Amino acid sequence: MAVQSIQLDTLPASPEQARLWCAQLEDGEILYFPQTPAPIPAEDLDFLLNQRQSGASIHKNIAYKPDRDRLSGWDSQTMNDAEVNRLRGIMQRYSGSVTAFLTGFLAPYQGRWRRDYASYRPMEEQGRDLPLRRRNDLLHTDAFPTRPTRGARILRFFHNIHPTRTRDWVVGEPFRRVVKEFAPRQLSLPHSQSSAGRAAVRLARATGLASLVPRWKRTPYDEFMMQLHNAMKEDAAFQSTCAKVFVQFAPGSSWMVYTETVPHAVLSGQYALEQTFLVDPAAMVTPDSAPVKVLEKLVGANLT
Repeated sequence: MAVQSIQLDTLPASPEQARLWCAQLEDGEILYFPQTPAPIPAEDLDFLLNQRQSGASIHKNIAYKPDRDRLSGWDSQTMNDAEVNRLRGIMQRYSGSVTAFLTGFLAPYQGRWRRDYASYRPMEEQGRDLPLRRRNDLLHTDAFPTRPTRGARILRFFHNIHPTRTRDWVVGEPFRRVVKEFAPRQLSLPHSQSSAGRAAVRLARATGLASLVPRWKRTPYDEFMMQLHNAMKEDAAFQSTCAKVFVQFAPGSSWMVYTETVPHAVLSGQYALEQTFLVDPAAMVTPDSAPVKVLEKLVGANLT
């Protein structure tokens, strides 16, 4: 794993450089901006830094859903309606700012993505009391239990808005190596759906039951990625003995990474913003790097 540092005065990049950065990103590297390319107005930043959640058990993060312009996960004990509306406006602007930057920076993708949730993370990460599968401090690759990606890549853009503290991560070994370690001993390798299975999924969608039973919405690829996420967190021996690289992200910095293929954990830090994109794997400059392609090659079948 490598961290590629990018200075703002090197932007905009040439088409060749843009393709190289995309390839590095797809290969599991982290693209790091010591100074964020998506700055936040001072008054918005002050508001964010003054927010308090009453406890770690209520919600993991505050989420903004741009397709519905909706905010969820805020603490009703500490925020009134006016503050919620202001926070929604801040998150709306931040989501738009990141999207505008990446549309130019990741020009080789030609906008072939779907903008997913943005999140605000005001809680201190170190020592959070969360259920094991929801813990951030254990190495994992990302998968969404109720929002299957159907093979799309999970690109996340982060911003450490804490004025003085770093945000501290550890990063693990590449996806291909992790898959080879876990699949033979703990996971059910994905397989293409049978005609009966496909019919059951169509019936579930037609009757509305798919929205009530998240597993029915998952492709074989999504089911495997969810298993991998859980197995990594539940394997204490893996967590204690696997190779790790410690990374610190400075105050005011941003970084992005494909989190479904880069094992990562957040050890400490407070006050961060994040925007997620679901990127078409066919848009990759190195298409074979997409995890769905890696797994399909392993099993010799279509998984989406």
